[in-house]
Amino acid sequence: MDEILKRLEIIERHVLDQNLIMKQVLNFNEACRFLEVSKSHLYKLTSAGSIPHYKPNGKKLYFNRAELESWLLRNRNSTQEEIDRRAADYLIKKGRVKL
Repeated sequence: MDEILKRLEIIERHVLDQNLIMKQVLNFNEACRFLEVSKSHLYKLTSAGSIPHYKPNGKKLYFNRAELESWLLRNRNSTQEEIDRRAADYLIKKGRVKL
């Protein structure tokens, strides 16, 4: 019986996660789960204006999932291969490397 309850809880979590993926507008708690951050951290981000959010009635916070995804993907770090390629291109362009 315990095994069945555990499996049902896992299924319930998966269904909730799927619903989260389907929604375009997330409430505060859903945004915390989506971003995998604590409530206090998300409050800090919103109060500092570091993350895009909406307050339609001046109280409750809402988030656009697409904007959160863009926010998560900002400040991309280049791979070492990309850095090496740009360095080689720069040196060739400046004429410092003889082929």
